[in-house]
Amino acid sequence: MALEIIESCINCWACEPLCPQQAIQAATPHFLIDADRCTECSGDFAAPQCASICPIEGAIINELGEALNPPGSLTGIPPARWAAAQAEIAAR
Repeated sequence: MALEIIESCINCWACEPLCPQQAIQAATPHFLIDADRCTECSGDFAAPQCASICPIEGAIINELGEALNPPGSLTGIPPARWAAAQAEIAAR
């Protein structure tokens, strides 16, 4: 049971001080979560603290590879609408 930070992480430092297990470490090219220390905040909080503060959609995933902040969850923009807007901009 451990979370993972993936390449979309921008190293903003928001998550590192919030981890109650001190499982998050600064690294290059992105932060890392020590799987041996990560408890997903089980027993401490209702939700993982790193995901609750992370400003990047999809940067933290669970053991199944599912994003804790999936696309659209922070911005409120459905992924299909975002893709359409990006295509419209690119076509200009």
